[in-house]
Amino acid sequence: MKILALTLNDGAVTMMETPAPALAPGCVRVRTLFSAVSPGTEGNKIVTGRKSLLGKAKARPDQVKMVLDMARSVGIKGTIRKVRSKLEGAQPLGYSLAGEVIETGEGVSGLQPGDLVACGGGGYANHADEVVVPANLVVPVPEGVAPDAAAFATIGAIAMQGLRLAEPTLGETAVVVGLGIIGQLAGQMLRANGCRVAGIDVSPEAVEQARRRGAVDEAFLTGDDAVEPGIERFTGGRGADLVLICAATPSSEPVTTAGRIVRQRGRVIVVGAVGMDLPRPDYYEKEIRFSVSCSYGPGRYDPSYEEGGLDYPYGFVRWTEGRNMEAFLDLCAAGRIDPLGMVTHRFPFAEAPAAYKLIADKAEPFTGVLLEYPDRPEAAPAPVELTTAAAPSGAIGVGCIGAGSYAQAFLLPHFKNAADARLTAIHTKSGLTAADAGRRYGFARAVDSTAAVHEDPDTAAVVIASRHDSHGPETLAALKAGRHVFVEKPLCLDEEQLRAIAAAMREAAAGGGAPVLQVGFNRRFSPAAREARRHFGAEPGPLTMMYRVNAGSIPRKHWIQDPEQGGGRLIGEVCHFIDLMQFLCGADPIEVRAICVGAETDRIPEDDLLLNLRFADGSIGTVGYFAHGAGNLPKERLEISGADRTAVIDNFSSVELYGGGKKRGKRCPGKGQAEEVAAFLEAVRTGEPAIPLVSQFAVTLATIKGVESLRTGKPATIDAAGLFAD
Repeated sequence: MKILALTLNDGAVTMMETPAPALAPGCVRVRTLFSAVSPGTEGNKIVTGRKSLLGKAKARPDQVKMVLDMARSVGIKGTIRKVRSKLEGAQPLGYSLAGEVIETGEGVSGLQPGDLVACGGGGYANHADEVVVPANLVVPVPEGVAPDAAAFATIGAIAMQGLRLAEPTLGETAVVVGLGIIGQLAGQMLRANGCRVAGIDVSPEAVEQARRRGAVDEAFLTGDDAVEPGIERFTGGRGADLVLICAATPSSEPVTTAGRIVRQRGRVIVVGAVGMDLPRPDYYEKEIRFSVSCSYGPGRYDPSYEEGGLDYPYGFVRWTEGRNMEAFLDLCAAGRIDPLGMVTHRFPFAEAPAAYKLIADKAEPFTGVLLEYPDRPEAAPAPVELTTAAAPSGAIGVGCIGAGSYAQAFLLPHFKNAADARLTAIHTKSGLTAADAGRRYGFARAVDSTAAVHEDPDTAAVVIASRHDSHGPETLAALKAGRHVFVEKPLCLDEEQLRAIAAAMREAAAGGGAPVLQVGFNRRFSPAAREARRHFGAEPGPLTMMYRVNAGSIPRKHWIQDPEQGGGRLIGEVCHFIDLMQFLCGADPIEVRAICVGAETDRIPEDDLLLNLRFADGSIGTVGYFAHGAGNLPKERLEISGADRTAVIDNFSSVELYGGGKKRGKRCPGKGQAEEVAAFLEAVRTGEPAIPLVSQFAVTLATIKGVESLRTGKPATIDAAGLFAD
């Protein structure tokens, strides 16, 4: 299939051939007929992408802060790799379209193949000839609404949500600042609601079109001295009852103007991306109610609604983003809104890059921009061939499932650069990432399913770097296909999956062809960890280990915090620290006890906890995992003592070694990702695992039992050997 993609490093928009996105439960596959371009949101991405690095930094100071915070956590080199991967990677464009249902996923009701639907959602309703969209973001198109008009449903829902917050009533006067596509749709809705509407815009063409198409009763040009007197006249000297700001500018002038023209105790609602330095005198003295509208409505940015398919109760949340889309289409069906009247440009999908050049260059006036798709798009090749470069003789064929920012920054570059590896098949949920990352990292082909990776004839080993809930099932599938497996941590999310993987390994070993299984516990391969291990000698005896992790906070709604999808932070990340302690003492954990900050707080239990571990050789270890420490404190510090020696690993940048009355410091940068990849490939060649198999299961079981201990308040026994018992 074809999809429109943007690269942030240069703002280039290109058409890419990719595998079709995978159909997931609760989702709908749709063949696109029309998609609407959002000139403000999407155009700004192109303009920002064209800027220099300094220009990008000035445009997005919030992201500069994120980069600086990342540098303190993962180091300068790691940060550069992640930023470069983000800038060079392709991103989808678009979030509003109409099309025909091809098929529905498990659990979807009320839709069937052939239905005409409108779809929304960034990352889902992309400019592509085929999309997969969660059911809550798919709504049927009423009879009488043309598919090109329905393509504006999501954009219309943005305007509608602004009106929901404004609460207009019959006979009120309203001012719309910014007469682009959203502003003009908002004006039409306000008029349909019985309001008198004035508009303001910087563009003479937009002002003229809004007047001509009936979006407003009166319109004024920004910068004209007649604007405020005109609004005063329009409102009878009382001021506007409400002002809806639909402009897109970093300036705070729109909110300043709104404060002057709105009446006492009036309402100002921001829909567009504008500066929000509010002038206190007007807003204070008039007691103006100020609100910011969130995109299409309730449900936006809520994974349980958008991805999980959980709708909000109708009686408590009348207008969700899906129901706003429905209401917009009903207004179109009734003839009260005419989005097609605002369409100034139509482009065949094959010429879509020209639409973005028009928008970014502002070569001519535009408002509504539509992309039109062919009735019968060309069948996409499966798989999509990416490179024909000859592979080194005897190289290990490596396939990949998932290619997020971590994999692209810290795993794939090392597999690409390995002399004894050739990259074969890659699959990602979206298809776009598979094709884009596949090309940049040298994969032979992008495929449309995980099964296609496992069954690829050139693939001997599979890298699993998808979301945590897929690790267990995909590891099991790869092992059953006879493939070696490198699975990014965690190995799996529950004991049932762990037992199934252990059984698969036991069965393979009984058949005489046990594959290599390695979990991405990279820290044990780091130069600092190796130096500390040498310091204590081959048989260090029982050690005491204190590991402090300044983890930083992750929002409650992030997928990692979801027990079903991410498994939580104890399973998802603390496994790293248990494994490193296991490596240093040379013994497996046998008991774990976890305690967290008191239940009376509103913190997530796994965000701030202490984990106490006993190891088989008598060693003890404590992990202090904290999400609410100082942001400028380095992430990790580990102190190890025993045999009259001490070692201190400081954030994997240096190690201090104490013993025999001497102190020795050494710089040891790096967290071991390059070394773990090399160790995995060596293990595949020799058949000797880089990490003892039972130890990997013991670490994983320790995290699962740690969650149990956190719940019960009691210590839990870890019996990894029992997983392999008949």
